[in-house]
Amino acid sequence: MKYRRLGRTGERVSVVGMGTWQFGGEWGKEFTQSEVNAMFVAAHDAGVNLIDTAECYGDHLSERFIGRALEEAFPGERDRWFIATKFGHRFTGLFERDQIWDADGVAHQLEDSLRALGTDYVDLLQFHSGGNEVFDNTELWERLAHLKTQGKVRHLGISIGSNTNDYQTGRAPEVGAEAIQVIYNRLDRAPEEEVFPLCEKHDLGVLARVPLASGYLSGKYRPGATFEETDVRSRHDRETVEQRLREVERIGREEVPEDVPMAEWALAWCLTHPAVTTVIPGCKNVEQVKSNARAAALSDLVRDDHPQAVTG
Repeated sequence: MKYRRLGRTGERVSVVGMGTWQFGGEWGKEFTQSEVNAMFVAAHDAGVNLIDTAECYGDHLSERFIGRALEEAFPGERDRWFIATKFGHRFTGLFERDQIWDADGVAHQLEDSLRALGTDYVDLLQFHSGGNEVFDNTELWERLAHLKTQGKVRHLGISIGSNTNDYQTGRAPEVGAEAIQVIYNRLDRAPEEEVFPLCEKHDLGVLARVPLASGYLSGKYRPGATFEETDVRSRHDRETVEQRLREVERIGREEVPEDVPMAEWALAWCLTHPAVTTVIPGCKNVEQVKSNARAAALSDLVRDDHPQAVTG
């Protein structure tokens, strides 16, 4: 595993983290606690220390899975993990959300997250894909700063909904945010234009979400592939899906080195950009956890000369 400094937070996090939306039940699979525990053990053994979740991955369901996994598999080792969660949405049903942006509501939501995670603090609390009109709320950011002084939150971040949102990225230092989460992968390079330069300018850590392009870059799917109704990908525009799968075929043929799994290559590709601190792919089983972690060791693709990168 390799580790990088998460921007101005100063925290050292694994370049491959674990995304946990799938634990909320919207990726075509329901999990048992024992399955989640086994994935956390595999992540620990591979050197992963960053876990990304959210309030609305299920009704705090993903957070509860994480909390119990840490309690059962790693009792007394909370400090070993860097846990990032979010605020602003409330799960109301499969693929359905309400929004909560008022200061009191967000504070209550954090308390629910802390209970679900079984911890008294989160390492990174992120504004979750809200529009600029709710972002510009002085009372909200003042309350979040107070939650930091109380020790319930160590760092603040912004998970931008649009990966071209230079407004929220540029204002991050003003509101006390130290990290940006953004969609970035080989099929979607939009952040390279404006978001990443701002992150580098302001020393903001970058969590690259959807690094496998919702699994299309996993190498498992070919043109014509379909998904179950309980899988969020079944809601994607069919024509766009086909275009993406054809492009993935081309990438696999022309860009991925021989004998390198596409998923591992795709994660390592994201890490070649100097603004990116970590990628946070999802996983459905232990082997996927291990495969994701192996991306960190692809030295021909990951820039080992990057000043933030160290081996561990």
